[in-house]
Amino acid sequence: MTRYSVDPDRRELIAAWGTGEGNLATRIAALPADVAVSASLGLSSALTQLSDAAWRAYTHPASAVGSRVPDTGGRVRDREPDPVREVARAIAAPDPAGRSAVLASSGRLLESARLVGRALHDLADPRLTEAVLAETATELAAVESAELGDLTGRAQQAVLLSREDASPAQVAAADHLLAQDPFGPAALFCAVEPTAAAVAAAHWLAAAVEVTAEATGFDPVRVMQEADAIGPLPHETRTVILGLIETGVSPYDAVTGLVRHAMQITEGLLPIPVALRDQVDDPEDEDDDEEETAADYTVEDDPGLTDLALRLTPLDPRRPARSLLEVLVDGIRACRLLHAEFTGLDRDSAAPGADRAEQERSREHFARLVRAAAARHRSRLL
Repeated sequence: MTRYSVDPDRRELIAAWGTGEGNLATRIAALPADVAVSASLGLSSALTQLSDAAWRAYTHPASAVGSRVPDTGGRVRDREPDPVREVARAIAAPDPAGRSAVLASSGRLLESARLVGRALHDLADPRLTEAVLAETATELAAVESAELGDLTGRAQQAVLLSREDASPAQVAAADHLLAQDPFGPAALFCAVEPTAAAVAAAHWLAAAVEVTAEATGFDPVRVMQEADAIGPLPHETRTVILGLIETGVSPYDAVTGLVRHAMQITEGLLPIPVALRDQVDDPEDEDDDEEETAADYTVEDDPGLTDLALRLTPLDPRRPARSLLEVLVDGIRACRLLHAEFTGLDRDSAAPGADRAEQERSREHFARLVRAAAARHRSRLL
């Protein structure tokens, strides 16, 4: 989201947002000279809250399964068919006293807009109000562009966000990048929305595993385990994705389901708690007719219980889509190394002493095989 701040020396309102390559900032407007800086902080805070609400409507689209949890803000698009106009109206007529805010509010976006409007009312500067209205229109237009799969301009900050859904245009863009470089070009991480990029990467990882399995004779799970032995990387997440794809689940459904699960955990929700039961059962008591659960244990009975930790998601809940993308791309690279270990053509070129030209020939040979496999299964991409 865009973060707004006050420069106390220049007395300016500033907006800053992240991209895949760094942060950008711009001056929004000069602040009234006769108003204390502390009085302007309420405006910057309200604008930041408005941006957060707008981008939440992007990360939790109403079209995504599980995004209709009450009061999460994921239904803003359903309620506000023309958010730019409605936000401008709420800013212009915010009910300064705040008496009707709760009754009139139809979502976090409009309530945030009313907070902006009340802050502007207190500052009473027409030029500042005009600048803020233009700024909110720019911010909402960026969200709309991201929803359509266009991540140019300010919409580029979407590459830092995890989304429950994935734009078909962004999946296609990621697929194109991986077709050019199956090992994950830099643009995959800084120019494409990460959930969509992970969908495409899951498709290409499945192709890489197929090629490697043919060369090694291993099943997909063994491929990942052996690849990890070459370069230690956690294979569990990749194995989950590959297992779903093997059973006929599309890369889109496999990735968005895993990302959505992690996003719910980030918000304090625990989807399907019964799924944790196996993690707290005692594996040594499998023959015991009486099922044991965490409720059967106490710290007095087992002091080691204080060290018990349950992993609720295989992803990093702070950045689920990006962490999943990294794991999938690492898996493709690991498959190349394993393929080289078992292929006479590649073995010498993969050795530590091989020159750059030999390594490039090895990479390109594996890339050609993966491209062919990905093309054969293109129908599963979405």
